[in-house]
Amino acid sequence: MPDDTLALALVSEVFVGRGREERLAERLAEARGLGADVVLLPELPLDPWVPATPLARDEDAEPPEGPRHRLLAEAAARAGVAVVGGAIVRDPESGQRHGTALVFDAQGRHLASYGKLHLPEEPGFWETSHYVPAERPPEPVSGLPLSVGVQICSDINRPEGSHLLGALGVEAILAPRSSELATYARWRPVFIANALTSCAYVASVNRPDPEQDVLIGGPSIAVDPNGKVLVETTERLAIVTLERSVVLAARAAYPGYLPVRARLYADAWSAVAQRDG
Repeated sequence: MPDDTLALALVSEVFVGRGREERLAERLAEARGLGADVVLLPELPLDPWVPATPLARDEDAEPPEGPRHRLLAEAAARAGVAVVGGAIVRDPESGQRHGTALVFDAQGRHLASYGKLHLPEEPGFWETSHYVPAERPPEPVSGLPLSVGVQICSDINRPEGSHLLGALGVEAILAPRSSELATYARWRPVFIANALTSCAYVASVNRPDPEQDVLIGGPSIAVDPNGKVLVETTERLAIVTLERSVVLAARAAYPGYLPVRARLYADAWSAVAQRDG
């Protein structure tokens, strides 16, 4: 593909149990056959939804470059398509666990890891029982046709991360998630507002089905930098093309041309940080 477009496959499917390697390989190959440059998978796509209960098991996590990491890398290389997947990754020094997005290019090379920053703790989403909030803000990921950034699920509901990525020049924000169908009406306007105010595409893929009495479900969505919904579907696979020219036009128009005034807000947030400790 030209380096001013990115064909993104939204794959709302999880790959668990026997045969998951072949199912993942088949789905990535299908997406690549439809022209995808990058496949976006849901949150923790190689595991059952383990935060359905507060019980954290050792086998739910892995060290850096562990088996889930390797499975995603090998599947990306086999299909010849970049992949955004994830795992619960255990820090080998501290032992702390983080919900982590993992980004691989079409040769299976690891481009980036991103730890989830904002964790719910409520019935069906006992995430702080399984991992701790990461401490690094989102950053641009290079090595793909467009500059992308990653946020995970609840991170989208703190738009500072999206605005930061937009200010850093990211053209597409990719957000694996696991959320309930009943709450989708609250997520949808946030996706649109984040895209419009960050002047970046925002795309999110949800886990597809209820699990362990948690009513997970709801559409995959992709929104352009003007706030236009390009794709909104519960199909397991959808393709959308993202264009650099649309991002550039949005950043030259209102509200994109407004100054970011990062120093002003950084000083104000610093006061909040000092207050909250």
